[in-house]
Amino acid sequence: MKASVLLKSSLLTSLFLISSCATTKYTDDTARNNYSNLEAGRVYVFTMKDGSKKQKMLFRNIKGDNIVGTAGKKDSTEVIIPKANIAAAKDRSKARVTAGAVVIGAAAVAAIAISASRAD
Repeated sequence: MKASVLLKSSLLTSLFLISSCATTKYTDDTARNNYSNLEAGRVYVFTMKDGSKKQKMLFRNIKGDNIVGTAGKKDSTEVIIPKANIAAAKDRSKARVTAGAVVIGAAAVAAIAISASRAD
């Protein structure tokens, strides 16, 4: 009985760990980065190739070789980032949802493990 609960707990933990890798990320190969997966109206965090500060942006559209958006939902300052300067792009809303799911899943796995250890 104890082994089956431990097996279930480990399967749940691995499932939540795998699901936590749900981000939009692009490679350094600029020929492959068409950025067609970016959705207008979502907040993305762009990591620059030159190591400068990460840029948070509410994505609007793509104009030629530039990604255009605003500084935030309440700040309408236009931000333009050249595609060639971007090392990675991550969706902030997906990261928050995934982090929440991981925390809830870890709590559930811990509850199952504790209840199984007390039942014996």
